[in-house]
Amino acid sequence: MAYVVLSQESCQMAEPFLSLIQSQRMSQVLAPQLRQSLELLQVPILELRTLIQQEMEQNPTLDEQALEGEQIEIEPALNSPEEDQAFKDEFEKLAKLDDEWKDYFTQNQPRGPSSDEVARRQFFLDSLTTPKSLQQHLMDQLSLSVLTPEEQQMGEMIIGSINEEGYLTSSLEDLAASAGFSLEKLRDALTLIQEFDPIGVAARDLRECLLIQLRRLGKADDLPGLLVRDHLDALGSRRFPDVARALKVTVDQIHDATRLIATLEPKPGRIFASESTSYVLPEVVIQKVDDEFTVVLNNDQIPRLHISEHYRQLMADESTTAEVKNYIREKVRAGMFLIKSINQRQQTIYNIAKEIVTVQNGFFERGISDLRPLTMAEVATVLGIHETTVSRAIANKYMLTPRGTFEMKYFFTPGYRNADGVSVSNKTIKDTIATLVAGEDPAHPLSDKVIVDKLKEKGLQVARRTIAKYRDELKILPSHLRRGYSK
Repeated sequence: MAYVVLSQESCQMAEPFLSLIQSQRMSQVLAPQLRQSLELLQVPILELRTLIQQEMEQNPTLDEQALEGEQIEIEPALNSPEEDQAFKDEFEKLAKLDDEWKDYFTQNQPRGPSSDEVARRQFFLDSLTTPKSLQQHLMDQLSLSVLTPEEQQMGEMIIGSINEEGYLTSSLEDLAASAGFSLEKLRDALTLIQEFDPIGVAARDLRECLLIQLRRLGKADDLPGLLVRDHLDALGSRRFPDVARALKVTVDQIHDATRLIATLEPKPGRIFASESTSYVLPEVVIQKVDDEFTVVLNNDQIPRLHISEHYRQLMADESTTAEVKNYIREKVRAGMFLIKSINQRQQTIYNIAKEIVTVQNGFFERGISDLRPLTMAEVATVLGIHETTVSRAIANKYMLTPRGTFEMKYFFTPGYRNADGVSVSNKTIKDTIATLVAGEDPAHPLSDKVIVDKLKEKGLQVARRTIAKYRDELKILPSHLRRGYSK
């Protein structure tokens, strides 16, 4: 091999050229098994069952335990070592041909479907492809972004709080308080996600959704953007002459701008909405037993896995080659990690649900008026885990309670203290606002200031701007528009 040595002078005169340079740097990379464990923790129970079945298809050492009453054990009564060895030899031969004979009989069975056919048909039905959801579409785009682990977690939390219409249903303040993230960093993460497809996604209200779309069209600073930004309520009431006078433009110009606004998508997430009915399967069931609420996990949908006895015998068989043993050892290790991850997932969800029951006992007894403030950081501290683990564990999980079925994240909310020093959830305050508005006189709707005074009478000190924010989240119009709407 020949080497070319360049002097310092020749290097200075040489033209720029490409070169390969080796360097060492430290970076955090999730191991495949750890990534699998996190995925199992985050997915809901129906998706978990599908993932487990896929793993069983890829890992032959995994078997599903029979349900109670179906376990069949064969203990041959052999009287001599020769007969025992003969049975062992015959069993090993049959074990090696087991898969081939199963396939043969499955294809040639003239009568009803075999258990293998039923299992394959069920796996086929469970594996039917479904349209990609809005959250999956956004997560795919998030995974392509260059982010730090913290930014990735914030993005996942924001995406998890986006409803099927494409709107961010939780305020950044509530998300920051729940997970302990910086509010400024959450704003940056939200700005990033608002650049994703579909255009207008992750907006906090209709005004922001339309402005995001107008910004993409280069019309945010023109008349359509001005109308959406400052006169959207007036447009909704079709007070076009008033808006035209305020902006010193003609009514025809207002009509032209309004026609452009009408082409925008007010619900950017609905293009991902499935026409099929969505079914919710609770992960946790809360039951009242002897005047106490207990937590019961829904384990019926999770296959009960164990390592196949057949492959255990192959590992113990001296005639098994080293290559086969290495393959089995690798698959057994992967199978044991999967079983451990499933058990850890269930235990984590159980512990979180138990803490929810402890804090929200009043809610299960009396309803939303007794819903208490609770943050993920508080639960994480009690359980000795990280708040992002809590966030993953409650994502897309549901609880069946005596009060109905709720998402687990429903019970995590900041709050206030009333005059008696008792903590009150902001969901309770929202429910109180909705109740007050529902019972108001249509001819004299309650203003935000009046609502503040009525809450103060109940011992709740809530700022007027907070009332306005909660009213917007509840999709309740301002008082002057409610009066016009009532008419």
